[in-house]
Amino acid sequence: MKNLSSVLVFTLSGFSEIRETWHMLFGITLLCYIVILWFNMTIIVTIILNRRLHEPMYIFLCNLCINVLYGTAGFYPKFMYDLLSEFQVISYAGCLTQAFAIYSSVLCDFSTLAIMAYDRYVAICRPLEYHTKMTNYTVMKCILFSWFVPFFCISTSLVLTTGLTLCGSSIEKLYCEIWAVVKLSTSSTVVNNVFGYMVMILYICHTFFIICSYIRLIGACQNSAESRSRFMQTCIPHLVVLLNFTVAVLFDVMYSRYGSRNFPQGLRNFLALEFLIIPPIINPVIYGLKLTKIRKQVLRF
Repeated sequence: MKNLSSVLVFTLSGFSEIRETWHMLFGITLLCYIVILWFNMTIIVTIILNRRLHEPMYIFLCNLCINVLYGTAGFYPKFMYDLLSEFQVISYAGCLTQAFAIYSSVLCDFSTLAIMAYDRYVAICRPLEYHTKMTNYTVMKCILFSWFVPFFCISTSLVLTTGLTLCGSSIEKLYCEIWAVVKLSTSSTVVNNVFGYMVMILYICHTFFIICSYIRLIGACQNSAESRSRFMQTCIPHLVVLLNFTVAVLFDVMYSRYGSRNFPQGLRNFLALEFLIIPPIINPVIYGLKLTKIRKQVLRF
């Protein structure tokens, strides 16, 4: 039986089901990553270079795109390297680093989407108070919140994980995650479980906050044609992104904890990768196409 001191390398066994299509997947993955980098960098550079876009809504969108680049950097380079390698392994430190990058990015996405929902609520429901409430100082605090809380949550989870004694080295996924490492433990994981549920509850509250904001927005938009237009333009894309992202992450988390081994590995791989492929691509596309100012500046740029 292996313990923590001897488990220095993990095997990513999720690759066993895609062995025959590695080269095709490498081409598709490389194309997806180039598209993600191009779309998100275009939005970031467009917002930074145009002073007319230095408003809270666009700054939060820029923050969302920066987070996409950060999170995907933790997955795509290693994934493409593994597709071309004979053995799909990752060191213990590398595994925890990858898990930190991917899942802190996921939580940062939720925090940023919650902040954007609040921004739209104030802009549409309390337009006269908007510039008073959404000051530069408030925007800075919101961005710090969107990064600090996820970093704290995932860092704490990793610290708790490093104290566990492990009895295996096989991770049944295409990338590392904290819970996959925790499941290899022979020691008590009660503290890890409790803290994990606390983090889940915190971000479920984020989701409920966003839903409540939309309910208020829908009510406020009924009385004004202009408000309805602003809601359709800026909030419907936000809602589409949120629903897709929430469903994908919820499946990944719930399956990691409670999923059956009888579930086909190929379908598991697809659903586990969905939140790393679809949202990073559609976020800048939807916002770029739907927001008039962004679209005009991107075309001019």
